[in-house]
Amino acid sequence: MLAKVSTSALLGIDAYHVEVEVDISRGLPSFSTVGLPDNAVKESKDRVRSAVKNSGYIFPAKKITVNLAPADIKKEGTIFDLPVAVGILMAEGVIKGEGLGDYLILGELSLDGGIKPVRGALPVAVCARALGKKLILPEANSLEASLVEGVEVYGVDTLSGLVEFFNGGSVLEPRRTDINAYFRKNAATQLDIADVKGQEHVKRALEVAAAGRHNVLMTGPPGSGKTMLARRLPTILPDMTAEEAIETTKVHSVAGILEPGQAIVTERPFRSPHHTISDAGLIGGGRIPRPGEVSLAHNGVLFLDELPEFRKNVLEVLRQPIEDGRVSISRALVSLTYPAVFMLIGAMNPCPCGFLGDTHKECVCTPMQVRQYMARLSGPLIDRIDIHCDVPNIRFRELNRERSGETSAQLKKRVDKARSIQAERFKGCGIFSNSALPSRLVRKYCELGAESTKLLEAAVERLGFSARACTRVLKVARTIADLDNEAKIAPEHVSEAIQYRTIDRRE
Repeated sequence: MLAKVSTSALLGIDAYHVEVEVDISRGLPSFSTVGLPDNAVKESKDRVRSAVKNSGYIFPAKKITVNLAPADIKKEGTIFDLPVAVGILMAEGVIKGEGLGDYLILGELSLDGGIKPVRGALPVAVCARALGKKLILPEANSLEASLVEGVEVYGVDTLSGLVEFFNGGSVLEPRRTDINAYFRKNAATQLDIADVKGQEHVKRALEVAAAGRHNVLMTGPPGSGKTMLARRLPTILPDMTAEEAIETTKVHSVAGILEPGQAIVTERPFRSPHHTISDAGLIGGGRIPRPGEVSLAHNGVLFLDELPEFRKNVLEVLRQPIEDGRVSISRALVSLTYPAVFMLIGAMNPCPCGFLGDTHKECVCTPMQVRQYMARLSGPLIDRIDIHCDVPNIRFRELNRERSGETSAQLKKRVDKARSIQAERFKGCGIFSNSALPSRLVRKYCELGAESTKLLEAAVERLGFSARACTRVLKVARTIADLDNEAKIAPEHVSEAIQYRTIDRRE
């Protein structure tokens, strides 16, 4: 007998419809799966057999063929366990077929018949809504999936409980969740930028960066506060919108890194990979590509500490996602695109020993060592970082203060206002921050007066800015003007933006 069950599979951060066809016929007992299954899908036959038996049902000693359609796309993971088991029980007449076509079913089976959580519940719920179907999935994933409006979500714990539901022996209530409730109860972070003593000019640079979503490179000796400042940057960024939260959650759900019981990501991600990471770990990859750190930092911050210690080939792969806001990964079996709109925050020492230019400790590096150290960062990568700032060691009297400078809440208030100005300016353009301005619109929105133009021209001639660096100076100047609530870019705005190119000035 033939049975058909609807399920879904992941392709990138989206899900697509898969039809599980189960055919049971006479012949020597066997269990084969077709439709480009990977090893995890092939192994499902053992999990399904044990789950069916331990749930109190008879597993058929017949020839079983399972087809996963469309058969030309590679299938991976344990998401097909539950629909395959349902298809077998339906083909054997244990489950009545009425109404089964209205549901999308997925889940991993344990050997005792329990249903374990899977990755990608949120994209699957979006797929179910598009298909006009109800969704049945593990209870542990039901909270996440119920955030999608317009689809009925049912959570189940056991295979036997699902059989009873389809046969009318029990009733399942659809899970309902108010997404706005998660934003209302979002707890405030314990971090505050006022915890960092001194470094007021760096805090100003981070404020400008947050206001325009600019990338930042901090250079300073060990212990000057670079990491502390970077970790507090998310506290001055605008709150995530519901749309950003859902998109970010989709990436985290596909990667399988959501915390148990976490339905949605409401705080901006802060990712800080170690410098030993590979290019595939940073950008994403694998035989079936998975999201890398740049995608996990989507709508948040990617912090690379000890930037020159990263392998050069790893750093160079950042150039494309910084420009495009997405990552395209091609493999023999599939080509995927993941979102990667993030703020890059880099931190580095000024030289191998870390004390070049320090007033308290003498640098022991030779000029050649310093040049080789700086050469680990290519010119094209540095050009893509809008703001460069020095982070010197601070004096004892600054350390001895209880708190230092403005709080994160005060800075965030100004950042929110600047972002609202940009949202109004770019309404209908598909642009949400000054850093995302394409070159064709820079002249329109970053128009300079005669005095400002003369100042920028002198800086370009003296410091040798590239065309890209010059464009980024204009974007930063536009952000500084927004923070001052000025419609026009004044010379002082251009001057401050030029000051944030310390590496260019040093050269």
